[in-house]
Amino acid sequence: MSNRSFQLTPFPQPQPPPEPHWRFSAFVRGVVAGAGDLDPAAVLTATVAGATFGYSVGWVVLLAMPVLWSVFSVSSRIGRDSRKGLVELVREQYGRKLALVLALGVFIVNFAMIVGDLVAVSEALSIVTDQWRAFFFGPLAFIVWYMLIVGDARKSMGRLGLLSLFLIAYVVDACITVRSPMSLARGILLPNLQATSAYLMAVIAVFGSLLTPDVIVWQTSSKRDVPLTVDPTHHTEAHAGTLVATLISLSAIVVAAHFQVSDPAMISTRSASQSLAFLGSAGPLLFALGIFGSGMVALPLLAASLSFCISEAIGWPSGLNKEPWEARYFYIVISTILVVTVIISLFGVNTVKVLYWSQVGAGVLVVPILAFLVLLGRNRNVVRSPNRRLDDWCLSFAVFAMLVANTLFVWTQWVRPHLW
Repeated sequence: MSNRSFQLTPFPQPQPPPEPHWRFSAFVRGVVAGAGDLDPAAVLTATVAGATFGYSVGWVVLLAMPVLWSVFSVSSRIGRDSRKGLVELVREQYGRKLALVLALGVFIVNFAMIVGDLVAVSEALSIVTDQWRAFFFGPLAFIVWYMLIVGDARKSMGRLGLLSLFLIAYVVDACITVRSPMSLARGILLPNLQATSAYLMAVIAVFGSLLTPDVIVWQTSSKRDVPLTVDPTHHTEAHAGTLVATLISLSAIVVAAHFQVSDPAMISTRSASQSLAFLGSAGPLLFALGIFGSGMVALPLLAASLSFCISEAIGWPSGLNKEPWEARYFYIVISTILVVTVIISLFGVNTVKVLYWSQVGAGVLVVPILAFLVLLGRNRNVVRSPNRRLDDWCLSFAVFAMLVANTLFVWTQWVRPHLW
């Protein structure tokens, strides 16, 4: 294809190399995306998995690292090139029914995560203030609603997302608690694999907590409104998001492996804060601030991505850059989700169980979503340039690996449980 014929394509043309301040802005967005990816659900999932199986689930984080890098990069590029959201593209390219099924799956997983994250953030605030957690349900939901509908959601999430960096305390704590780097390396690189449903569920949950459907939907749908001048910076954003999410997740597993608890399945947000007890009295405080920061990024991201899915599947106008009267159903869905979330939270939610199972669901749902990323990223009617071979390899391998893990989990859980 000649240069002239390429210029006639409908895609926006490449921009000059980004200025340093654009790269810094992309780095901050990557940190926020990583914080949203490492929401309270991911932290508690890593804590439960680490407390149950020790270092032997750490390899899942290492395996997810190149996949997460590719997911951030490919989903951002698809959104920027097509100026459309993921579910909208699935509806246009593969049919309305498939888009509705995908939206339904994202709705179930996202809604469970919204309820669990709201309770987890409230419990984190109760650690600091010593107040009843239900006291914070309404105010937190109102803040999220205000951020998305009245305020500037991206700026607010960027500022609050920096609080999630307090979770770096997990990295510090991991360095303190690990006495033998060699035993750590052996435990992660030569893990004690177990052919049990509990272990396979932990593998699926940890992988799902890092590649949550809401982050992929958000990365694609939100990038259609980003100015084209920042298009060349998506690799910087991918690097930052991957680094933040994987480093803290692995550290949480390492720390939890040394956490003395009788029943890991009954870990609460308050008891999980004690896993940072090696840092003294500052540990629970840093945990609470980190959970608050990551939760206040994750909650608007979850609510918005859920509304994006529903609106794009049906064909309603959507976008946080639109005025309420321009995308009224999109904003009505957000408002309804937050109100229902507060009501359900008041009935007493077992945070850890809800979030852990939501991450298992995310690990199942991520399989078709990653497959769509591969297909859409290679479609020249959607993107200006196809996926890199490395990105395709990483995403395809993840699809295959998670298909195997999900199949084995179903087999050991329901088909032939007595054989294990």
